[in-house]
Amino acid sequence: MNDSQRIGLFGGTFDPFHQGHLFLIQQAMAQASLDRVIVLPCQISPHKSTSPPTSFEHRLAMAQLACADIPKITVDEFEGHLPAPSYSWRTVEHFRAAMPASEFFWILGYDQWQALPRWENAEYLAKHLTFLVLARDHQPEPRDGWKMHPITGTHPASATALRVATSPDFLRNDWLHPAVKSYIHQHSIYPITS
Repeated sequence: MNDSQRIGLFGGTFDPFHQGHLFLIQQAMAQASLDRVIVLPCQISPHKSTSPPTSFEHRLAMAQLACADIPKITVDEFEGHLPAPSYSWRTVEHFRAAMPASEFFWILGYDQWQALPRWENAEYLAKHLTFLVLARDHQPEPRDGWKMHPITGTHPASATALRVATSPDFLRNDWLHPAVKSYIHQHSIYPITS
């Protein structure tokens, strides 16, 4: 493998991993000329105070199934071995040490871009990353001292809608990889009503 690569890091709860996540990865790869993307399910997000997510093992497995046949995308369990909650700067520090010649990008949505200055050790992130921000309905505004590139495109999939049994989009076929939907049913991960 080439020592110098443009590597996208994509962290999240991924509860479940869905086609919207894949869409964002593919848009980021194309628009920022990334060589590869590493998907990083977190153990516990410090940014979400609602009910605990599905177990890390299940969320990791769903992400692995969704990305299994896609070149240049790997799913890494690094954050599952960290003490909770999962802080992004620790992940960046780890991969920078492992691949010191590479340039790193962090893929995220507009809401997270707005909240970034409040993340733990935000100065470290600003120093060592370029942020790829999915614009959606809002154009992300530049921020002094931060490197940012907007990513255009939209996808309607919502992890919340997919896992809530009363949602009209509960386990919606076109938002889930077939192997992920099969895994969800096999392990009764979300409240299956049928």
